[in-house]
Amino acid sequence: MNGYTIAVVGATGAVGTKMIQMLEQATFPINKVKLLASKRSAGKKALFNGKEIEIQETTADSFENVDIALFSAGGSISKQFAPEAVKRGAVVIDNTSAYRMDAEVPLVVPEVNEEEIRSHKGIIANPNCSTIQMMVALEPIRKQYGLDRVIVSTYQAVSGAGVSAVKEMKEQAQHMLNGEPYEAAILPSGGDKKHFPIAFNALPQIDLFTEDGYTFEELKMINETKKIMGDDHLKVSATCVRIPVVSGHSESVYIELKDEGASVASIQELLKNAPGVVLQDDPDNQVYPTALEAEGKRETFVGRIRKDRDLDKGYHMWIVSDNLIKGAAWNSVQIAESLHKLKLIKTNN
Repeated sequence: MNGYTIAVVGATGAVGTKMIQMLEQATFPINKVKLLASKRSAGKKALFNGKEIEIQETTADSFENVDIALFSAGGSISKQFAPEAVKRGAVVIDNTSAYRMDAEVPLVVPEVNEEEIRSHKGIIANPNCSTIQMMVALEPIRKQYGLDRVIVSTYQAVSGAGVSAVKEMKEQAQHMLNGEPYEAAILPSGGDKKHFPIAFNALPQIDLFTEDGYTFEELKMINETKKIMGDDHLKVSATCVRIPVVSGHSESVYIELKDEGASVASIQELLKNAPGVVLQDDPDNQVYPTALEAEGKRETFVGRIRKDRDLDKGYHMWIVSDNLIKGAAWNSVQIAESLHKLKLIKTNN
């Protein structure tokens, strides 16, 4: 076979541009890449493997002869065009929240539940960025000792809110340093009534609040964790905070295990050998993950593993990963690689 035809929807966005870069690193054969975006971006050009590709407006007919369509252009676009892509024979890997909790759609982190893609009916969902890195780190522990409870507090990068939010943060920082007036128009949530500066700040709100006081971002982490791990009885709670970092989400995670026998050393050993994980855990020499070090990398970094001082089965850890790479673009491309590896896709050409 000559290779697959891949479409990237949202090709000019923060995640879309990373998807193009990650496709350059893919191990499956690619014959053609189609770059799709909104009408206002049509006509612009982007590079793929050194070749210029013109960006086209996304329409239903854009997916003719497409084998795999990577979506990252917002939930409404996915709802509108993902069924059209499937209708034309493509497998959709969707990076938005549009289909994540759909019972008919597998929600996949390849290091955790790759086999779930066998049940796809045309659409496979990519989890929330914060959920993905936590699943990569926790799955080896869950398989060995079981998980009873997960409590996570996130320290999330501004790039998760898009290119315009990063631009606003940098402008705010410069204005503050110069002693000048500054504005906040995007964060903590573009759809909410009030906005606050993110520069030199920490905002305990990502997305809108729900009736019980949790944000939608927090509910994503709670519900997606249960779905990916296939355990509705798993106790999960989350507090999601935006901090003034460009890229790289950090998480403080507390877990309670079901089984006895774990130790810091045994958990370190599990993670040292786990797919997609890099263990950085040597406190005596100040070795632990940081967002700056994780930026641009595909792995999930784990450190600060320590036993809870009051509960025998309780452990704490620090998890860091690039939210645009493993948290979005690379996980999507990994799912495409899994489709190829498991022979679950054929070319439409």
